[in-house]
Parts: sequence; C-alpha cells; structure tokens
Amino acid sequence: MRTEDPWYDDALTSGWGEHDGLPAAPGRPAEARPGRGEPGDPHAAVYLTVQRSPAFQQVRRRYRRFVLPATAAFLVWYFAYVVTATVAPQLMARPLVGVFNVAMAAGLAQFATTFLLTWAYVRHARLRRDRPALELRWETQDMARTGAAAAGPGRDRGDAPAQSRGDARSGRRAEALADFPGPRTAREGTL
Repeated sequence: MRTEDPWYDDALTSGWGEHDGLPAAPGRPAEARPGRGEPGDPHAAVYLTVQRSPAFQQVRRRYRRFVLPATAAFLVWYFAYVVTATVAPQLMARPLVGVFNVAMAAGLAQFATTFLLTWAYVRHARLRRDRPALELRWETQDMARTGAAAAGPGRDRGDAPAQSRGDARSGRRAEALADFPGPRTAREGTL
C-alpha cells in the first residue's frame, strides 16, 4: 500500500522501494528506473563523490573517534561487572549500607553510565558532527538535483568553495545554519 507523502522528494529517495515489491512511483515505469549502484543510476556518481570527499571523511572520522572508544570503555565496564559477579560473589555481596550491597551499587552505576554515555553522545554529535553533516546533506541534495557530481561537495559548478557562495544559499538554509547550535567559545562556557 502506498500513501502519498507531502514531504516525498523523488530526487532524494530514488532507489528506495524498487526492489521490495512496491509499485513504481507515479509517472515513472518500474523498468525505466535503474537500481542503486547500477551504471545508469544518476545518483550513484553523486553518492560516490560525496563518500570520497574530505567533508564526509571528516564527519566519519569524528564519529569513529567518539563511538569506538566510548563503546570499548562501556563494554569493558559491563563485562567487568559480569565477570566480578561471577568470579567474586563474596565481594559483590559485601554490604555497603544496610541491605544495599556492592552488586546493587554497581548495577545502578551501569544505568547511570548508560544515561551519561547517551548524553555525551548527543552532545558530541551536536557540537562536532551535526553542522558539517547538515551542510554535506545540502550539498549532496544540490548535486543530486543538478547532476553536478563531478564538482564534488563543498564546490559549486565552478571552483569557488560553497562557503563563499552565501548568496546562492536559500533563505531557509542560511536561517537554519544561523540558528544551529555549534561549539561554544571559552567565554560562553561549556555544557
């Protein structure tokens, strides 16, 4: 069953739903639409260009620099709790206050660590990745619409960087960037 979505943009979602038995989009026969990654797919070049771009690599690098160490630290903490509970039950059964023992304290600390890690991830994403990812998304959409894959993200059809073409950005884009939270300066403090 297909419902009409007012936010649907065929240029941005081409390739979705073609291989899962959904009917073709109105006005485009299914056999005329190439699948993802096929030579006739006009968006494959755009997405490959974006994937190889320095801006995309920077966003991925920032993501990995946070996620991999944070995941490793949390898993070490979690397995340390499980192994300690298995190997040293007398340590975990040691009372701290009344019937509240070390195992209960460590278990509650697991929950606290989960919330702390979630907060840290959201903060890191907001301050370090969201703005460049949003700019990269807009560049990708512009490239997909205009077919300017050869120019690459961060570049117009000429050689001028995207940042120098502020007049070419839509009012909505400039307004969103102005309101988008970025890193705070030392004077403003940190969260």
